[in-house]
Parts: sequence; C-alpha cells; structure tokens
Amino acid sequence: MSASIKAVTVLGATGSIGLSTLDVLSRHTDRFRLYAVTANTQVEKMAEICRNYRPEVAVMADTASAEQLKKLLQNEIEVTILGGAEALSEVASAEPVDVVMAAIVGSVGLMPTLSAARAGKRILLANKEALVMAGHLFMSEVEKHGAELLPIDSEHNAIFQCLESNYQRELTTQGLNNEGPESKGVAKILLTGSGGPFREYPLDKFDEITPEQAVAHPNWSMGPKISVDSATMMNKGLELIEACWLFNVSHDDVEIVLHKQSIIHSMVAYNDGSVLAQMGNPDMRTPIANALGWPERISSGVEPLDLIQVSQLNFEKADENRFPCLRLARQAIQRGGTSMAILNAANEVAVQAFLQSQIAFTHIAELIEQTMNNIPHQQTDSLQQILADDQAAREFVNHQLSLMSADC
Repeated sequence: MSASIKAVTVLGATGSIGLSTLDVLSRHTDRFRLYAVTANTQVEKMAEICRNYRPEVAVMADTASAEQLKKLLQNEIEVTILGGAEALSEVASAEPVDVVMAAIVGSVGLMPTLSAARAGKRILLANKEALVMAGHLFMSEVEKHGAELLPIDSEHNAIFQCLESNYQRELTTQGLNNEGPESKGVAKILLTGSGGPFREYPLDKFDEITPEQAVAHPNWSMGPKISVDSATMMNKGLELIEACWLFNVSHDDVEIVLHKQSIIHSMVAYNDGSVLAQMGNPDMRTPIANALGWPERISSGVEPLDLIQVSQLNFEKADENRFPCLRLARQAIQRGGTSMAILNAANEVAVQAFLQSQIAFTHIAELIEQTMNNIPHQQTDSLQQILADDQAAREFVNHQLSLMSADC
C-alpha cells in the first residue's frame, strides 16, 4: 500500500457526521484508508459499517455491545473488535493513524479527542465538548504535541476557509500561541445560524413544543440531541465558545446572525470593509472534505450551489430573549474556568429529559441557568476539576428533575 495513503479513525461512525465522513472517504480510496470506527451501542449499524467499509478495528462503548458485534460478524469479515472507553482512546492515538475524525456527541468524546491531540494527530473536530468543556487545556495539548486541528462544524469550517492561508496554518498547529485575528486585519467573526424550527414560532406556545417538533430541523439532517440544541440555539452558544478557542478571539469579537436559508455558513469581516463568506448547500460532506484534503480541495459528492434557485438570502439579529441559551453561553465564557463544563453538562441532561418527555421545552434553559447559579465554577484548567464540576452539574439537574417529577 502506498505510503502516501493516510489512515483514518472515525470516532462516532454511526452518527450523521461519521456516516458522511465514511461517504467522503469512500470517494478517495487512493488517498485514505479506514483504520478504525467507533460507536456507542448501535451494534446493527456498526455491523453494516464494517461490512461496507472494512475497517481494521471496530470499537463499541462497552464490552457487552462488542461481544454482540463479534457474534454478528463471526466468520464474515476480518476486523478486530474492542469495547470500552480505553479502546476509544487507543484507536484515536494508535501509531498507524494519521487522521482522527472526532465526531462523538457529548462529553464522552473529550478523552479520546484529547488522546488524539497528545499523539500529534490531524484532528477533524466535530465534537464540541472537547473545546466547550476544556478549551484551554485542549488547545494547549494541540500546540504542545504538534497536532493539527481542523474544524468540522459547518460554521467554524466556513470561518476557517474565509481566513487567509498563513493564518490558517498558524491556527491549525499553534493554537493559543498565534497572534490573534486583529493582527491579520480581521474586524469581526459573523457566526450564522438558521434559528432552527422555532425562529418565528409564537413565544407563548414554547412550553407546548414537543420533542418531535424540536428534532425536525428545516435545513439539516442531524441526531436528536444536536437537533434540540439547534431548536434552543444552544448549539450556537456552544459554537460561540468553540469559535473563541479555535480562532483565539473574545466573545465580543463574535456576532451571531440568523440566516434561515443555511446557504452562507459563516463570514469574516475585515478592517478594510470586506466581508468574506463561505457558501454552499447544507451538507456536512463539504466541511468534511475540506478538512480531509486541506490545504488541497477534494471532491465531497455535494451538489453544486445554484444561486439562481436560491434567489434570496435573509439575515436577522439573534434574539436572546427568544433563545436564552445564547445568553447563558455568553455568561459561561465570560465567567471562564469550569463554567463552560457546567453549562454543557446541564444542557446534556436537560435535553435528554426533554427528549424523554419529562420536561417542557422551556425548562431546558431554566434548568441550565439554575445549575450555573448553584454549582460554583472554578478558575482552573485541571481536567480532574473539569470532570468533577461536570459531574456535580449532572447531579444537580437530576435532583431538580426528581423534584419536578414529585410535584407532578
């Protein structure tokens, strides 16, 4: 096999980002080979991925699921099957691996993504939590170990594409040590968001919103948790935090702009009055292909954008009264330390409770705010303290949920 072919691990292969990554990889077998795939407990989906894409290693979140996968694939294909959190980190940092797609949803993705950074891999970052929970620590590890960091979120990838090439190279490897955008003539980062399914929904009916309505995003096909985050606009709040770490900017340098068509994925405003925008159809294969091939451009399989058919592009200011999660995210990054881990943990538990119809849609932001006001944050980059405050936040929300259930 050619030495120029890069080995890829896909963390979170059964999710929408993971499947899109596998699709792009399959279009470029002359450039990439699939080393490992990981999943939570979706054994049937993982078996199908193994049959279709033939990875060398497949990892499930626990040993029971790994055993089920072994039985399903027994005598069918050659693949090493592992289970457990340690195995996730092993395939993220394994010596043969060149590129790691970090697409595990939630805080469980933090440790394997950190392992990839410490092993000096090229990391395609789709896992928000690595930066939201432990941004300073993570960026420091990227710089310290010579890893490369490329953003996959469509918004951050768009911002990355709108920056000049020398600045791109600094950001991918130097992290917190780069000089910042102002030295490159950047005036502001314009982070776009569709506003989700409730951008124009009557505010007095927000407490009647169902999980089925919340996961029905008008533009993007995503998993349930991310879809609810889009509906509350917490996803944009988390992306604000990510942007601050990725591009070494203050939250004051990032403006959130509602753009319902999801055609312009984000913009960068420069001091000379120029505004550069990255445009394209709403398909995650575009940023995935951009990051896989960078600094080259490779085919993604996405249909070309037809501007005549699009016809019109609209923009609005984001309303933090309608979407209080945006305000809470700004508060978290202003407070610093473990505040962002507390925010993220509270959101994960509250969203899961909403998806299980335990609470109303409006309770999500209320529970997050209660948690931020009751769990003291620490000004530290200690991973142990970050994880401790993450756990404290989860316990607080679960306690509040039990009180709410008792009152019903």
